Amino acid sequence: MENEITIHTASEKHLDYVDVILHTIAEAAKVRGTGIAKRNPEYVKLKIVEGKAIIALAGDVFAGFCYIESWGHDKFVANSGLIVADEFRGRGLARDIKRKAFELSKVRYPHAKIFGLTTGLAVMKINSELGYKPVTFSELTDDEQFWKGCQSCVNYDILLRTNRKHCLCTGMLYDPEKEEKKQAKPLPQKKLKVYERWLQFKRFVFLKNNKKGTGGGAGKGKNVFQRLMAFFFLVAKI
Repeated sequence: MENEITIHTASEKHLDYVDVILHTIAEAAKVRGTGIAKRNPEYVKLKIVEGKAIIALAGDVFAGFCYIESWGHDKFVANSGLIVADEFRGRGLARDIKRKAFELSKVRYPHAKIFGLTTGLAVMKINSELGYKPVTFSELTDDEQFWKGCQSCVNYDILLRTNRKHCLCTGMLYDPEKEEKKQAKPLPQKKLKVYERWLQFKRFVFLKNNKKGTGGGAGKGKNVFQRLMAFFFLVAKI
């Protein structure tokens, strides 16, 4: 009989799981091939000790993880490092961990805007169900320490080429002042399809077109990207 999966706010007793957490995150990045910022072991340990991390366990077996961090003098909070071990995927565990981290963020930083960067359709879906909206990077924190964390991502050059305006990641934001009064609604299938097309298009623009150089076609590609981006954010508000 399989052990029941339990989700906890992490504490010092969970420090022994740091190595497997970091290994799981690194392996997932390789499989996805979309890049992810590397996590420092000491930083992850600090988040666990501070009670700013969520861990899922099946008995004593690691199942999933996520942590929260504040930026811009606590005006913004991000849920980072969301990961589920391979053998526990397909059970909705990522959604449960994300919800737990989301609630922890609201308790620890009740007035902060909650945001995230993601290249994953599944995470975009979860975020949308929680009330996040797709936004431009300019609406996220301008805290330089946050953006420095992207330097270890394999796609950091894209962020540099676009003057930190675009990347393979999509920025999503939950504004408590705007969302608390709204009733949560299931994510429409139509919107999910739009997200999927959006992610595919960004990979095409940034991973394929940029390999062709930065000649006359670059400007044309930029205009196409700007038009599609305007369309995406319009549809995302539906």
